[in-house]
Amino acid sequence: MVVQYQGEQHGKATTFTIRIIGNNLSKSSSNYQIDLLVGDKQLPTFTTEIHQSLSNCLKEIYLFRKYNGITFNASSEKITSLFVPYDQVLFNYNKYTLFRA
Repeated sequence: MVVQYQGEQHGKATTFTIRIIGNNLSKSSSNYQIDLLVGDKQLPTFTTEIHQSLSNCLKEIYLFRKYNGITFNASSEKITSLFVPYDQVLFNYNKYTLFRA
């Protein structure tokens, strides 16, 4: 699943892409890896490990944004790829994490 937001980094307008990679290991568990890109350049987030929950992945993006002067415009959200419906439900349920105060 790929989600794009318009936003700013240190006052410079840009497009941010969040790429969510879900690896369904079984019917009862999934692992998630998340990448944050500015344009086509991947930003190094705090950890590169795979998370057991999408919520933890989004928390990592939030913390990275907070400490690197990045803001997202929530109303500019655009899903740009095919997705697994279950992953979209989880993303919609947990995306408040991206926009904490």
